[in-house]
Amino acid sequence: MRKVAEKCYLPANQVMLDLINAYGKKFKIAYSISGVCLDQFEKYVPDVLNSFKKLAETGSVEFLAETYSHSLVALKSKEEFKNQVKAQTQKIKDHFGKIPKVFRNTELIYSDEIGAMVAEMGYKGILTEGAKHVLGWKSPNFLYTNAINPKLLVLLKNFTLSDDIAFRFSNRDWAEWPLTTSKFISWINAINQKEEIINLFMDYETFGEHQWADTGIFDFLRDLPHRVFTESNFVFETPSEVIHNHQPIAPIHVPYPISWADEERDLTAWLGNELQHDAFNKLYDLLDRLKYCDDPEIMRDWKFLQTSDHFYYMCTKWFSDGDVHKYFNPYDTPYEAFINFMNILSDFEMRVDNASRKKQKSKAKEKELSEDELKTLISGYQNQLKKIKTKKAG
Repeated sequence: MRKVAEKCYLPANQVMLDLINAYGKKFKIAYSISGVCLDQFEKYVPDVLNSFKKLAETGSVEFLAETYSHSLVALKSKEEFKNQVKAQTQKIKDHFGKIPKVFRNTELIYSDEIGAMVAEMGYKGILTEGAKHVLGWKSPNFLYTNAINPKLLVLLKNFTLSDDIAFRFSNRDWAEWPLTTSKFISWINAINQKEEIINLFMDYETFGEHQWADTGIFDFLRDLPHRVFTESNFVFETPSEVIHNHQPIAPIHVPYPISWADEERDLTAWLGNELQHDAFNKLYDLLDRLKYCDDPEIMRDWKFLQTSDHFYYMCTKWFSDGDVHKYFNPYDTPYEAFINFMNILSDFEMRVDNASRKKQKSKAKEKELSEDELKTLISGYQNQLKKIKTKKAG
């Protein structure tokens, strides 16, 4: 965390603050930060948390809702999903004084049903991937609606332009290397003028961690708003402003979940093999037992265990996206990741069972005490009844 803070979060936040100070309300940015990430900021890098608070105070930054654990829980449990989102939004409010109005699910995972759940929770919009197999001939550069609940507006990532920055920026084998701000603006200006919105979504670690400072990524970031303002007709808007200022053109139908990962833009990065499915199912088999558990350490570890990265490390895809998976993976093999996770999960399950048994014994004891109290009460009433009968007989 300290390493990434020094390479990415602190310098990137300073650039963003400088841009806001330079352009005022004209420059906008949105962040989606999970609860477990905020927990780590609190514990290891409070200076990063303070730098985000400074950004929040400018009024040019929007904070989005997401799952507390950066988890895949939306695919498994509606109740746990809602609990996690509620906990993360409270964390955002506590730290930044903001109540999120727009939702970003883990890894941009979205389907019609997930969107309907998010709408039910009161969110106005959701971010997801502009996947080719979903859009077909349509463009990601418009606002859409959820196919089940049209009240939820859907913002689609322009993955070509986003990935030019996030993945291809420092790739010297890329035909368009080096990527300059002038070149990037020329691509934006070449888009059909009827298309209204360009959504650039990327990992924040793009700036300094995935693309190191010596690639020129911070210079690119620093110069981009100037080029937008002087060489294009575009403006910056937060997701909330986009859904307020633009009209949706159509519903987008996503019957099966999509994500922003890999060429397939599906769930196979996390749930593409038997190892991942086995670990995922065994993890959420614990849900019912956890209802009897209120141990704070167990509940903390439950949040950590749900993080999507654990399943990503078990991925066996080594085709077009193999290098990306390898770069983000601390394990030598997916099997090592699986064994490690399952060992931890096995130990965690024993802890949950022990805590549950203690809780149930405690409740049973309380129940026994209540029954004793009830017997005493009945005995008292019976004595009073005898006295009344005796009085009447006298």
